[in-house]
Amino acid sequence: MTPVFNFSAGPAVLPKEVLLEVQNEVLDWHGSGMSVMEMSHRGREFMQIAAEAEEDLRAILGIPANYKVLFLQGGATTQFAMVPMNLLRGHRSIDFVDTGHWSKLAMKEARKYAQAVNVVASSEDRNYSYVPAQETWKRDPEAAYLHYTSNETIGGIEFPFVPDSREIPLVCDMSSNFLSRPVDVSRFGLIYGGAQKNIGPAGLTIVIVREDLLGDVVPGTPTMFDYKIQADGDSMYNTPPTFAIYVAGLVFKWMQRQGGLKAIEQRNIEKAALLYETIDTSSGFYTCPVDKAFRSRMNVPFRLGDERLDEDFIKEARARNLLQLKGHRAMGGMRASIYNAMPLEGVKALTTFMQDFARHRA
Repeated sequence: MTPVFNFSAGPAVLPKEVLLEVQNEVLDWHGSGMSVMEMSHRGREFMQIAAEAEEDLRAILGIPANYKVLFLQGGATTQFAMVPMNLLRGHRSIDFVDTGHWSKLAMKEARKYAQAVNVVASSEDRNYSYVPAQETWKRDPEAAYLHYTSNETIGGIEFPFVPDSREIPLVCDMSSNFLSRPVDVSRFGLIYGGAQKNIGPAGLTIVIVREDLLGDVVPGTPTMFDYKIQADGDSMYNTPPTFAIYVAGLVFKWMQRQGGLKAIEQRNIEKAALLYETIDTSSGFYTCPVDKAFRSRMNVPFRLGDERLDEDFIKEARARNLLQLKGHRAMGGMRASIYNAMPLEGVKALTTFMQDFARHRA
């Protein structure tokens, strides 16, 4: 049977090894007689699962001891509110870099809490096809923090650098390239991201926050939205997304078996290079709307020169078991998401199909 390759932007493909582990343990976790889905989150079995997941994540990323790791719910979209609620801390403004859809949504939510949202730079002038040069940013020295989205899932823009936030905390929505490359966590005040790209199933959100930023929330902040309360309760103030944490823990162990983030990054570079080369050498049959210096390794948007062929492309790709290639409704065209769990063989199958499709319609 021809293997199926799923290029969904999220919920996204999971490592086959992990899915087989889940299948093997779904009825009985380690001889406990219980599925993880049935366990009390206060029981010793799940407490062991959660502790190992945090320990492994800390090891993979090299998270310093003065940072808390929170396993929360609500997706990155909930963090658009939780971050200002927790980090505004008496300041009137927040600095934002606007590079696309998710940046704009984060700014929209922040305006509910901050007196001012300062857009330090925007790439809207060129349809979000690049990251503005850092020397052009117009910063507010009194801002509570600087926020950016390291990878725009829809637009296919990825920051090739970590911004210099100077003296204020740096906050990053890292949802769609989290754990795809090494990151110096000590440069950030807070990192957040939904799990459904590189980490596990939808339902889990990870927040990594420096301890000195805990407490002093905006008046009226719901109890569940207070990072300090969540940290003090080890992410178990209420019932956490237990099954998603369990699967994430298996993914973390899989990452370690792959050689860690340096090895994973090299594979991601190889996959992205192959796909972009296929697009760029197609003599215009395929085009990518993103400036080459800022192309995402995770989400590759591309268009066919003749949009009338889009439907045929999707139909014939599906016939070859290449799934979820239709672009986001806001962008159109195609999009191939090639997260950590997408094997090189999947990208090779896609590029072979793309070349065949173009050849037959030349």
